[in-house]
Amino acid sequence: MEIKTAATNRKAYHNYEILEKFEAGLVLSGYEVKSLRESQANLTDGLVLFRNGQAYLENIHISPYKQQSTHVLDYSPTRPRKLLMHRSEINRFDSRVKEKGLAMVPLELYFNGKGLAKVLLGLGRGKRTADKRESIKKRETEREIRKEFAARQKGR
Repeated sequence: MEIKTAATNRKAYHNYEILEKFEAGLVLSGYEVKSLRESQANLTDGLVLFRNGQAYLENIHISPYKQQSTHVLDYSPTRPRKLLMHRSEINRFDSRVKEKGLAMVPLELYFNGKGLAKVLLGLGRGKRTADKRESIKKRETEREIRKEFAARQKGR
């Protein structure tokens, strides 16, 4: 099986300088998994918080499943979802986030080859406005160079 992407967080690369990436499992209910398979998720405001020796993914929005039974009335789309990580990994990332003022943000939500829901987390440092402008300028110049190169190749 191939990897199926359910949601990506493109704003994370704009707002944060990603220093390290990490994959973690996710505790979901059945109807949340079905909703994710239909790509009904938004990771834009997501953040990983550490409480009582556990890691939780907060502020991600997983829309309710359309064919969901009506007896599940207490569904909250933005509820905290527990991350499945080893104790040593939780301690390492928790200490780095506390010490250096870094943040852990979700970058991508996907299903791996076995069909399990996974989240790709990024340990990042927040960018300042000037850094964001610099990134945009760099991306624009690279795009123009590629466009010019393609035009020259076509002209031959």
